[in-house]
Formats: sequence, C-alpha cells, structure tokens
Amino acid sequence: MSADGVNPLMVGAILTTVVGTAALLIWVERRMLGLWQDRWGPNRVWFLGIGQVVADMIKIFTKDDWVPPFADRTVFVIAPAIAMATVLLAFAVVPVAPGIHVAADWNVGILFVLGMTSLAVYAVLLGGWSSNSKYALIGAVRAAAQSISYEVFMGLALVGVVIQAGSFGLADIVEAQRGGWNIVSYQHGIPQVLGFLLFMIAGLAETHRLPLDLPEAEHELTAGFHTEYSGMKFGMFFVGEYVAVILVSALLTTLYFGGWLGPTCGLTLFGWAFMPLLWFCLKTGAFILFFVLLRAAIPRPRYDQLMRFGWLVLLPLALLNTAVTGAVVLWRAG
Repeated sequence: MSADGVNPLMVGAILTTVVGTAALLIWVERRMLGLWQDRWGPNRVWFLGIGQVVADMIKIFTKDDWVPPFADRTVFVIAPAIAMATVLLAFAVVPVAPGIHVAADWNVGILFVLGMTSLAVYAVLLGGWSSNSKYALIGAVRAAAQSISYEVFMGLALVGVVIQAGSFGLADIVEAQRGGWNIVSYQHGIPQVLGFLLFMIAGLAETHRLPLDLPEAEHELTAGFHTEYSGMKFGMFFVGEYVAVILVSALLTTLYFGGWLGPTCGLTLFGWAFMPLLWFCLKTGAFILFFVLLRAAIPRPRYDQLMRFGWLVLLPLALLNTAVTGAVVLWRAG
C-alpha cells in the first residue's frame, strides 16, 4: 500500500467534526421526526431545543457507569471501545476534497473500510456475550448474523464501481466520475443505480438503523446487545451508531454521487478547496436526512424476512450487477 503519510491535524479535525456532528444528529433526528410526524420535537431548551443535546451529553457523562456483577468485566468494558474505534478508523481513507484525506490516501481504501466494518461485528457480539443476559445474547447473535450477511451484499455492490474505476482507492473512484457520476453515467460502463440501492440497503442493515434495527428490537429484546450497558459505555454504542450513519452517507456520496465533484469546483478559501468540500458535505448531509426519514416512514420487518430478503433477493441482484458491469466494460475495451 502506498500512503502519503498521516496528518495529525487532519486526524484531530475529523475526530472532532465527526463526533460533534454525531452528537448534533441526535437533535437533528428529533427535529426532523417531529416535522415529518406533525409534532414539535425538542423545542424548550435554548434555541429550537438545541440545548437538549447538551443535556443528554451531561446525563451520559454523569450517569452511573455500572457493570453488572454477573458480566465478564474486561470484555464488557472493551466492547463499546471496539464499536467506536472501528467506525472512526474507517474514516481514515475517506477523501473529502481534492488532496484532502482524513488520514491517508491508500490505494486499497475500499478494502480497509470493509475490514473495519467487519471488525465492528466483534463489538456487538462481545458486548452481548459478556453481558451474560439472554436478551443481550440473542440481540448479539442477531446482530452478528445480520451484519455478516449484509457485508456480503455490500462488498458485491461495490464491485461494479471498482470495475469501472479500475481502482480500490476512494480518491481514484471520485476522479473517475469527472465525466459523470456513477449513479447516472455511461462513461466507463453502466449507471450503478442497482449497486447504489444494494449498498444503501446493506449500509442501513450494517448500522442497525430503523427499520432494520432488529438486533435492538425493544418490543422483543428490551434493548438487544446493549441491554445491560449504561453511562459512557452505552453512550459509545449510541454515538457510534450515528457515526456509522455519517460514514455510510459519506461512502454513498464518494462512490456513487461524485464525492466532492459539483458544478463549481474551482473556488478556494484560505488555500483550501472550499467548494469541493461544501459539495461533499451537502451530499453527505442529504443522505443523513434520508436515513432519518426512513425511520419515520417504513415499518420494521420480521427478522426472518430481513434475512430471506438478503440472501434470496439482494445476493442475486448483486451478482447480476457485477456480471453485467464486467461484461459491458470488457465489451467496450474490445
């Protein structure tokens, strides 16, 4: 792997920005759900209820950080840290503007992201197992089966983009879309509409977000794999979910919607590529709001329906998309 080196300032900036945005998303989600469901949402504490996020953070920091006496203490404490660390590490290779990477420009960026999402499975599995609770254990088993299954479809959905760009590097994939975004362009192959839909559904399942939050289904499992968690350890699972939503949204923007590319990419601000960065943030924000809207609009399926849909519908479609894309690229190459 070739790398340009790690920029400590960029790492600090992205950690602050991502974690801060994840905390803000708590308020954004509540406000948007209130708007879409014809109710107020948070509107009492400070301007538009923004102080509710601060109150929630104070509550998490000051709440009793209890470890059940029947739990495996070491594993119980490590699991939330794994959940938070893996999703933050995945941001290391996400390009946000030309020449601006979070940490490093690796030519195997997609493989690194998939590797980090795979390691995230250990967090929920270890958390549920170490809790020594039947509800947490069932939730952990569900989460592991769901995540491992939908990682298969997520990886296959990306193959079409990789074939058309001829690279696993995320920056290379963005640059390959200068003639047209992958979602609509015939420049290198076929429009990756099917790949986009498959990746989006798989990303939703990976983040355990409604309506695919079956590992945390409170009507069946209390709170799933984090039933026994409280305080900061619960907060790491909670904030980690929002960070994962940001990551999936950033990847959808990078892989299918041109990343930082937009109609005006030539302006700079203090030497920074301001407009490309703005386009990247706007696209990513639109996908985040879309994930929030899904929570308000779509009911939760049964777990068996979710797994059957993955293996009997998404897998054949992912293989079809890969085969057709490869065939078209080879045909154009002569």
